Amino acid sequence: MTSGRTDKALNAMQQADVSGDCCRPIAARGGDPCGLPLAGLRPGGAKEGRPPRPRVDCGSLDMRIARDGSWHYKGSPIGRKELVCLFASVLKREEDGSYWLETPVERGRVEVEDAPFIAVEVFWRQCEGRQCLTFRTNLDEMVTADHDHPIRVAVDPRTREPRPYVKVRGGLEARINRAVFYELVALAEPETVDGREVLGVWSEGVFFPIDDVPAEAPRAHRRNGRGENRAPRAGAK
Repeated sequence: MTSGRTDKALNAMQQADVSGDCCRPIAARGGDPCGLPLAGLRPGGAKEGRPPRPRVDCGSLDMRIARDGSWHYKGSPIGRKELVCLFASVLKREEDGSYWLETPVERGRVEVEDAPFIAVEVFWRQCEGRQCLTFRTNLDEMVTADHDHPIRVAVDPRTREPRPYVKVRGGLEARINRAVFYELVALAEPETVDGREVLGVWSEGVFFPIDDVPAEAPRAHRRNGRGENRAPRAGAK
């Protein structure tokens, strides 16, 4: 993942025809975004008959994921969605909050301004009689909110505006865009959590608070306790 190798890989993949193969795991295609062949590699990172090599830490890759979900390399946007998907498929997040592109033999650090993905659409459906909310990201990954993929809402310390997120995989989150968050608000129901009245949404039997109930608002009638048999409100998908 040194700069020269990354430059060559970017140029080669910009010219490659990978359409329709966007977000399949890179190992399944026999290559990676750093120009290192993965064909024949075992999950441990070694070729058959050879001991695994130590993973090389390449430091910063001069790659950035902007707040709007766009990817940039050396200050220039990476325009091809297929190429972004290749990089995203090897994106990892460490416990200290840092982000890395990681192959079996090399790893390099990536700057992420907010979250690496954006949730751009939400779909409402019934799952065995209970409500399920499935999000589509800007890279067309689908994730259903549940115990392992929670929705959380942070508050911007400067503007006091809500910043909602949903977990996608392995510590990686998608920021829920404004339009999708408004759809969640339309689906919200009041519940009592730790003695506090909150508004939230149910998905896969799990309740996710998204806001406090306004003090002046009348107490709404709860139709159910877990989002069961609930028809979507206007505007919900």
